[in-house]
Amino acid sequence: MSDGNEVRVIGLDGMPEVAPGDDLDSLIGNAIVTSGVGLERGDIVVVTHKIVSKAEGQVVDLRTIEPSTLSTEFGQRWDKDPRKIEVVLREAKRIVRMDNGLIIAETVHGFVCANAGVDASNASPDTVVLLPKDPDASAGRLRRALEKRFGPSDIDALAVIISDSFGRPWRQGIVNVAVGVSGMAPLVDYRGQIDAAGYELSASILAVADEVAAAAELVMHKLAGRPVAIVRGYRSPLAGAPGTGRDLIMDPARDLFR
Repeated sequence: MSDGNEVRVIGLDGMPEVAPGDDLDSLIGNAIVTSGVGLERGDIVVVTHKIVSKAEGQVVDLRTIEPSTLSTEFGQRWDKDPRKIEVVLREAKRIVRMDNGLIIAETVHGFVCANAGVDASNASPDTVVLLPKDPDASAGRLRRALEKRFGPSDIDALAVIISDSFGRPWRQGIVNVAVGVSGMAPLVDYRGQIDAAGYELSASILAVADEVAAAAELVMHKLAGRPVAIVRGYRSPLAGAPGTGRDLIMDPARDLFR
């Protein structure tokens, strides 16, 4: 077990294609067994939201979607499938920006992201995948199932992160972030701590769950067919109570760009 100066990211191979109604807990548990890496104290299991959503039935058949006038006009203007646009608009609680063929929206969960989290990548033709209805609850169920299967004495402090890829203002490219969290503090607050130069930190709060999710994507990545990874060796430098993915959402009162 690492003393905190080394972190390993282990991708799990052998996961089958996930379909609605599949027992995702068993599929992930089987992949952990087959990999031979097992689970150790403090491990964080990172799971892409796509397989969670598929197992939970959060899949939309576009052949059943009748686009609205707005969706049709936007799709025709920017050469987009109006059925997908319609699903995005239905999933959005608030449209932040809709221009140049892009839709930035706030989801019912509070996430601000492209297309309200509606995803067509790694999905069957004529289907799109939505975000889980409650990513934190999904992470909690998976964590409890893994604890039950592998034994709490062997995996004390196990955590689970449900991840998705988000863009970032002012930065090119997308990164994995945590949309669901169970069993760990998603934020580490350094405020009040003294740095090496003797200064008291006043604004340093690290989104460590996002950092773990981003690290996991390096082995999961889009084309590898590897939707689950184990992050091993991370130790929170400060004590923190377990939280949820919702803790990572900016309070609207502090959102300068709303």
